[in-house]
Amino acid sequence: MTDLIYVNGGTPLNGSITVRGAKNFVSKAMVAALLGETPSELRNVPDIRDVHVVSGLLELHGVKVDYDVKAGVLKLDPSNVETAHMADIDAHAGASRIPILFCGPLLHRLGGCRIGDRPIDFHLSILRQFGAVVDKRENGIFLSAPNGLKGTKIELPYPSVGATEQLLMTAVRAEGITELSNAAVEPEILDLINVLQKMGAIITVRTDRVIRIEGVPVLKGYSHTALADRIEAASWASAALATRGDIFVKGATQPEMTAFLNTFRKVGGEFEIQDDGIRFFHPGGELKPIVLETDVHPGFMTDWQQPLVVALTQATGLSIVHETVYENRFGFTDALNGMGAQIQVYKECLGGTECRFGQRNFHHSAVIAGPTPLVARDIVVPDLRGGFSHLIAALAAEGRSSVKGIQLIDRGYENFMGKLEALGAKFEMA
Repeated sequence: MTDLIYVNGGTPLNGSITVRGAKNFVSKAMVAALLGETPSELRNVPDIRDVHVVSGLLELHGVKVDYDVKAGVLKLDPSNVETAHMADIDAHAGASRIPILFCGPLLHRLGGCRIGDRPIDFHLSILRQFGAVVDKRENGIFLSAPNGLKGTKIELPYPSVGATEQLLMTAVRAEGITELSNAAVEPEILDLINVLQKMGAIITVRTDRVIRIEGVPVLKGYSHTALADRIEAASWASAALATRGDIFVKGATQPEMTAFLNTFRKVGGEFEIQDDGIRFFHPGGELKPIVLETDVHPGFMTDWQQPLVVALTQATGLSIVHETVYENRFGFTDALNGMGAQIQVYKECLGGTECRFGQRNFHHSAVIAGPTPLVARDIVVPDLRGGFSHLIAALAAEGRSSVKGIQLIDRGYENFMGKLEALGAKFEMA
């Protein structure tokens, strides 16, 4: 794939595209297959870079991986799990933090785990509470469980998705009962719990963000269809709004997107929910400004914020967005301002409530004034979500933009170039 495209903007996106399984779930379900004594099958798997990275890491650990890309079906056989060389893990994973999630399952299967030196202190603290011994060496980190892993009680300071996933995949085969308070309860977490229950785990999710896991000695493989990617679905919805288009997102589902759908309607977008997907469209007329605060589920997802901000540059009036989940998520607005948007970022908590970033010197609130016509510019993609937002801006802008670094978008958006083509976008590959 080329890393540079030229986008001729100003044309509404119209047509139909398909989203498959959620990036934030599929990679974790793949790791969960390590816990089973028999093969697993995962369906609705998207052809994205993260899936290939995790497939390679699993193969390094002796898992037989069979991926039918066209059908979106992964078969994972962990019968011959083995220790991998740390250098191979680092070379394959790059900066990804996925290897740390291997440690719980590998401690159960092999009694040990080796990973590179990544910033994962919080994950290591969780593993220590289960009884893992962490040995930080010059060339990386070695974990062992000489007395096995034991159930524990943990309260998270913040409902972190990654920490909740780590704890679930460690607790299911730990001896005794584990109780996690202030857990993340995102749809992707609940689908991971579905997978683990199919494997034989005993997990109770309470209404007060407490998850209780009764450890079992053995788990089997699973057969599961991944839930749809609500981030990709919302990204295309925002693209429809920003370009005054009409996009049917096949595979999108309502229950996981309730907060987004409410906000989309408040801004002035329209949608129709069908059995096999959701149609998102700009109904004409002016878009409305909003006050928005991101939050953990069931609030407005942080990953929905960036693409929607592009659409808010076309709303009449002042919109306020308060980011409470990630501390520095407004860097992408610099490029939008360069295209003619009027976005100011602030260190103060603007909107409803004070959050944990309010006293920590982070630019985590934004005021967007609109409508402002966007004009073409040369853009460099900063990251996955910011990159897709820049792409939406280029599609909405008048003129020819160059977008460099689009391979980053390939991490989480399956065949997005083909989807752009299907929606009538005008672009050329360098």
